[in-house]
Amino acid sequence: MTARAAFDLIFRNTRTRASPTPVDIGVSKGRIAAIEPRLACDAPEIEIGGKLALPGFVDTHIHLDKACLLGRCGHDHATVSEAIAAVAAMKRDFTVEDVYARGARVIERAIVHGTTRMRTHVEIDPRIALRGFEAVKALKRDYAWAIDLSICVFPQEGLTNDPGAEELLIAALRDGGEVIGGCPYMDTDPNAHLERLFDLAQEFDVDVDLHLDFDLDPSWWHLEEVCRQTERRNYHGRVAIGHATKLSALPPDRLKAATERLAKAGVAVTVLPATDLYLMGRDATHNAPRGLTVAHRLVENGVLCSVATNNVLNPFTPFGDASLLRMANFYANVAHAGISEFDACLDLVTDLPARLMNLRDYGIAPGNPADLIILDTDTGPNAIAELPDVLMGFKNGRQVFERRQPTLFPPQV
Repeated sequence: MTARAAFDLIFRNTRTRASPTPVDIGVSKGRIAAIEPRLACDAPEIEIGGKLALPGFVDTHIHLDKACLLGRCGHDHATVSEAIAAVAAMKRDFTVEDVYARGARVIERAIVHGTTRMRTHVEIDPRIALRGFEAVKALKRDYAWAIDLSICVFPQEGLTNDPGAEELLIAALRDGGEVIGGCPYMDTDPNAHLERLFDLAQEFDVDVDLHLDFDLDPSWWHLEEVCRQTERRNYHGRVAIGHATKLSALPPDRLKAATERLAKAGVAVTVLPATDLYLMGRDATHNAPRGLTVAHRLVENGVLCSVATNNVLNPFTPFGDASLLRMANFYANVAHAGISEFDACLDLVTDLPARLMNLRDYGIAPGNPADLIILDTDTGPNAIAELPDVLMGFKNGRQVFERRQPTLFPPQV
């Protein structure tokens, strides 16, 4: 045994993705202080029993402000524009209290499914004004004990064509908006939309996270303009695009060129399987396209990628439980990931999205916050294959949830 200074807590016999054999993790003042076999210390202990610890899942793209709306609208929305129109009709009546309650429902599900970091996109426009933003700021404050919430403010229904939207966007950036987003395909002048968003990103020194190229027509796209703006502003590593389903419709030679362009510009891609599969290809009579960009293949060729939730129980996605492990398993199925690629699929909801969000303190390493989740399995590939329960979660060394393992009751003999 190795003698150590006092710890506040020790996780005994813990497997990590970096260690083939169980190790102990010592925690001091909310941070990981040591990772070694058989730490010697008279500190409170939690016996992990060889189960897998992760630093928590990272959700780079979710919409807390418009979650859980199925009871308020018809469910048969076959296109992106129909889903946008359905929510636009409802959000005029959203209150701060309403958005908070629906967002809290999703956050609590995300927490018990192991998410420790999250970026939520919040709509800012004259219809909702800043009510959704105020609610999400309150959620960020009230759930900081369990999850780090980052707020991306964006105009869903356009910018240059929506008088008053820019002023509200600026107000949100002045009052806690940490990332700026956009939706150029909803603007009458998409390039001007992007130009102004990048202007504001530079002015407020925030990252950019866009909804982009969300259809299956590869004859046009906004990807090139995003790459151009990124390079012009020296924003390499600070820009992400969500959906990008057009990439799934490209033949191999064009996909190779697009991948190289994204890698060169340093633009990341977030794939949103539940929404992308639900809304893409719905008009096909047979051999329906998936509309899913294969993220782990882009990663192999130098593009930073993540897989995320997007919407939960609304016209865009009438499913969802905010489980990123389930989403990674779903993605692996649809993307035809091989068994040797299961680890890469787990990367898409852990290390890679942490890099996308430029998180400097993520991971099971000395000095980082003791944010850990314990899965009822022993390896990363098995986490994807088995969809195990997430048994416990810790934030800064403090336990935030526990899920008891089920008990079987066989008949007495």
